[in-house]
Amino acid sequence: MRLVWATVTAVLAGTGSAQRLEIDLDDGTAGPAVAYPSLSGRCAVGDRIVINTTAVDLGLGTGGIHFVVARALAGRGVILDQPSGGHVMKLRYTPLQVDVLAVEEQASPHHDIMSEATDLTGMPVACCGLHSQVPLVAAAVKQADPALRVAYVMTDFASLPLGLSEVVHASLKAGLLDTTISSGQAFGGEHEAVNLHSALLAARHVVHADVAIVSIGPGVVGTATPFGHGGVAQGEAVNAAGCLGGVPVVALRLSFADERSRHRAVSHHSLIALSRIALTPALVPVPHLPEEQAREVDDALVTSAALEHHRRVDVGSASSGVPDLRGVHVTTMGRSLADDPAFFTAAFAAGEVCARVARGEVFMPRGT
Repeated sequence: MRLVWATVTAVLAGTGSAQRLEIDLDDGTAGPAVAYPSLSGRCAVGDRIVINTTAVDLGLGTGGIHFVVARALAGRGVILDQPSGGHVMKLRYTPLQVDVLAVEEQASPHHDIMSEATDLTGMPVACCGLHSQVPLVAAAVKQADPALRVAYVMTDFASLPLGLSEVVHASLKAGLLDTTISSGQAFGGEHEAVNLHSALLAARHVVHADVAIVSIGPGVVGTATPFGHGGVAQGEAVNAAGCLGGVPVVALRLSFADERSRHRAVSHHSLIALSRIALTPALVPVPHLPEEQAREVDDALVTSAALEHHRRVDVGSASSGVPDLRGVHVTTMGRSLADDPAFFTAAFAAGEVCARVARGEVFMPRGT
């Protein structure tokens, strides 16, 4: 870790739960930074701040920016005093632990509902491997049926502040997502939940979602090892949805543009999640692809035994076309739809299947 004093030179944007800043650091450099008002208070031009520069120093991609740790305001002994009204802590036992009003706790207006909530009653749950799949799945759901209510549940396997995600903010503004729930140590959603299972139950019974999308936040971790990656969270989401009586729908991570062999055709992240992590059955939509690509995908799914306990659902090329993203700009690893169509169509297929499940057109009996 590296901490450096800096001065705020400009406030570029603020979505409520996150601020985008320009700063001058005392080490002679300058650059962008992110502040989370719930952790540091809201920053203004001229503020003296302590910056965590570690991600920039390491040259990371997503999240490779400076983060505000604290502000130093002359003459003020208290720089932040914003009690949530709740007693659940996130980022527990760290210098930035923050209190939240969790949807489950006694002080919550939803406590009585959550006290009785034990089943998802067949709600489709899109289980994503990458954060960039979230708006794609949501767009396909809304394309199939604009009346369906979509909740995004963010897990704590990648970035923890939901406010870091500009694409979620844009998706909410565009109406692709209707609400957000941050689970585990993740924070910043419209609702907070203690864990993923409870967050899914809140999606169904508190915010009355027809479809839930579960995904890590921005910044997936990968180590080129079988289990040392954020894709494991996809299998955990399948388990949570399945054991609660939901219908897990897996968004495959496909690519024919990624130069890394482990992510070609079907990423090893998805294969491990399906074959080794997911213990309950799921629906696995497979989009229509050019013949050679389809053969590679089929070979990967068969060789890995990824579908041994799951149900494949083939989604045809002419089913609904490319969904309207309503102006939300989406890339994955810097690639657009034109650069990596397989990735996008796989996520679209998952969203379409979720909509069909929500409307009762696709059904998976429990225990199949």
